[in-house]
Amino acid sequence: MSELGPVAVVGAGTMGAGIAQVAAAAGHPVVLVDALTGAAQAALDRMRAALDRRVDQGRISRSEATATTDRIRPADSLADLPECGLVIEAVPEDLGLKQRLLSEVAETQPPTTILATNTSSLDISTVAEAVPDPERVLGLHFFNPPPLMRLVEVVHGETTAEAYLAHAAALMTAWGKTPVRCTSTPGFIVNRVARPFYGEAQRVVEEGLADPATVDWIFRERGGFRMGPFELTDLIGQDVNYAVGASVWEQTGHDPRYAPTEFQRRLVEAGRLGRKTGQGVFSYAAEPGAAVPEPDLGLAERLSSSPIEADPLGRTLAMLVNEAVDLVHRGEASADDVDIAMRLGVNYPKGPIEWGREIGLDLVASHVAALDRAFPGGRYRPSPGLTDGSLDE
Repeated sequence: MSELGPVAVVGAGTMGAGIAQVAAAAGHPVVLVDALTGAAQAALDRMRAALDRRVDQGRISRSEATATTDRIRPADSLADLPECGLVIEAVPEDLGLKQRLLSEVAETQPPTTILATNTSSLDISTVAEAVPDPERVLGLHFFNPPPLMRLVEVVHGETTAEAYLAHAAALMTAWGKTPVRCTSTPGFIVNRVARPFYGEAQRVVEEGLADPATVDWIFRERGGFRMGPFELTDLIGQDVNYAVGASVWEQTGHDPRYAPTEFQRRLVEAGRLGRKTGQGVFSYAAEPGAAVPEPDLGLAERLSSSPIEADPLGRTLAMLVNEAVDLVHRGEASADDVDIAMRLGVNYPKGPIEWGREIGLDLVASHVAALDRAFPGGRYRPSPGLTDGSLDE
């Protein structure tokens, strides 16, 4: 991998700076570029301070920290780029901006340079349309923060060449990451398969079946999730989570399976965005004695033994498995890669395909069919992959 040569990262925000750190820590000379004068240098200064703290904590050595930052050169213009083996753009999620940037990079870089976008939602094929040789355009979707998160989704568009994909995946492994491969489906793997985790919980509350604190308790204590869906969306930001869900919904032609909930829309409209605003589903008031909602354990017990349409965890697991199986059934990712992505990307206790096999795919299919009867309209349609035998081991 040392033959790759310099790596360029365009965009010196949190994601771009983190990706630059990962590449530099792996031994590559890195050019970190941002159009805002001084932004790349400021990002490098913040990185140096963060690494200093890790040295003080005994997590890395002084020589490792120094070697990483010494390999990064800040720049304010694409004109400062040397010939690179890989250019990764990490600018805001604006299609026109990404297309213009990659088109400009393609004009000055060798035809063998891999051009990668760190998009979390845009179609790779559409991004690649502005590049004369789109076969070298692919997605490298890092998760935040890149230095700590192991997962990278390696995403191919309709024209991406296999040789570039294989090389990019091997490179991510060399960088200490775990790559998973997928097509450019809306939301890729993680952001698509995870939709039911949030949506089902919100619908359970909308339907008056349970309060958020009780639902979160069920997910943590009965499901083994590190956080419940309501405390997690408060941490992510209700606006951020809503935007991701709305993007998947729009890109799938307003498929009812991904329709955002009124519950979350009202939170966003009210400015109750979660921890960052002090109020979301729960209150995060700083004063002592602020009320912490208590779960209703009796209700949790009753719901856990209820029919599937009233069981928050059961219906969510059924839909997570259904969504994951559908992705594999469509040929957009392998079963193994889906499970790896969900464990590493969002810390699920098990991959949804593995979970489905433990529950029994036939039972999952019957659960989804029961939900479809209870709530007609297409949201709960069962994936053909649940019953066609394609996932049989």
